[in-house]
Amino acid sequence: MALIELTVVALDCPDPRALAGFYAELLDWRVTGEGDWFEAVGPQGRRLAFQEVAGYRPPQWPGQDRPQQCHLDFDVRRADLEAAQEKALALGAKLVQQDDARQSWRVYLDPVGHPFCLCLCD
Repeated sequence: MALIELTVVALDCPDPRALAGFYAELLDWRVTGEGDWFEAVGPQGRRLAFQEVAGYRPPQWPGQDRPQQCHLDFDVRRADLEAAQEKALALGAKLVQQDDARQSWRVYLDPVGHPFCLCLCD
C-alpha cells in the first residue's frame, strides 16, 4: 500500500441520493447508504461520493463563469460506446460534445450538471 491513496472523489450536489442513484445505475455499482446529506456508490477503495450543498449551482460547461473544477472520465470499449451512451442518456445525462476524428471521447453532463466523459479505451 502506498503512503497516501485516493479512495473517494466527492461531488457537491443538491440531492445526494438522487445523484448516487444515477451513478450507481450508470456504473453498475451499488449505493452504500451513507446518510441524508452524504451518499456514495462503488466498492470500498474507489468510491464516488455526493454531498448536499444548499444553493448548489452547477458548473457551466464549457464556459468559465462557473468552472467545472473537475470532471470524471469513464473508459468504454469502442464496441460498447453506443450502448453506454444510450444508457447514460436514458438515466438523465445530456450529451454536450460528440466525438470526432480528432478525439476519442464524448462529453456529457450528469443530471445536476457535472461534466463527465465516455472515453474509448481501445
